[in-house]
Amino acid sequence: MQLLDGKLTSEQIKQEIAEQVADIKAAGKRAPHLAAILVGDDGASETYVNNKVLDCKQVGFESTLIRLPDSVSEDELMGEIDKLNNDDNIDGFIVQVPLPKHIDETRVTLSIDPAKDVDGFSPASVGRMCLGLPTFISATPNGVMELLKRYNVDTSGKHCVVVGRSHIVGTPMSILMSRNTNPGNATVTLVHSRTQNMEEICRSADILIVAIGKAEFVTADLIKPGAVVIDVGITRVDDASRPKGFRLAGDVDFASVSEKCSYITPVPGGVGPMTRASLLQNTLKAWQMRQQEA
Repeated sequence: MQLLDGKLTSEQIKQEIAEQVADIKAAGKRAPHLAAILVGDDGASETYVNNKVLDCKQVGFESTLIRLPDSVSEDELMGEIDKLNNDDNIDGFIVQVPLPKHIDETRVTLSIDPAKDVDGFSPASVGRMCLGLPTFISATPNGVMELLKRYNVDTSGKHCVVVGRSHIVGTPMSILMSRNTNPGNATVTLVHSRTQNMEEICRSADILIVAIGKAEFVTADLIKPGAVVIDVGITRVDDASRPKGFRLAGDVDFASVSEKCSYITPVPGGVGPMTRASLLQNTLKAWQMRQQEA
């Protein structure tokens, strides 16, 4: 079994980006600029956005964090998005989810300029991805593809099973793995909560990508010997033996599955760091696109 080390790989990517940014600055040009809107005080969102700010600093990007209270109206939020859409100094931006229940996330997604949609969630970005055209690919699926590529995992002709059909991970993941690319060229099956023979399908997978949001859902009896296992999930599990009273677990039971597979991502330290690195890659791409248009 070989560990697909997302932490190590993401640091390599950030070093590559930092070198490009140094060249940009040496040429007298401004650095790429990523902005984020954070609504409310959700702890997980706060941590995630703060990490993105630190990532920007590490690679030499400019960053802006816009904090809004839980009580912000939908129209007020839309006003902030409009400002970012029209700010020539901002190359890309994200609106951190989840949002308060009184705000329509679909309306928010649709309001973001596709040229600045570094999260890759807009219909334009998703449509271009489906057609194999240049675009921003959502950060988590893109991070998984980058990890497979850098570890030279053979995907061509393999049976890839994606567990979970979210529009953020599962669905785009299934499309990317089936495209005529490397990684890619896999035969893909997408399973979800209504799939009747999920266990049987999982056992047939050469590559299993799990993004279902259920801690340690996939156990060794669902794994084909020698399979490649990508664990996208991360959940807090109560653990009295830990100082904080909990531990972080993925959707895969790492202890048992790691004894049976050929490659596996750890949690934490697998897909998560790759997601953050992918956002930086998309921001640099957005900067490059704006330079070409200037």
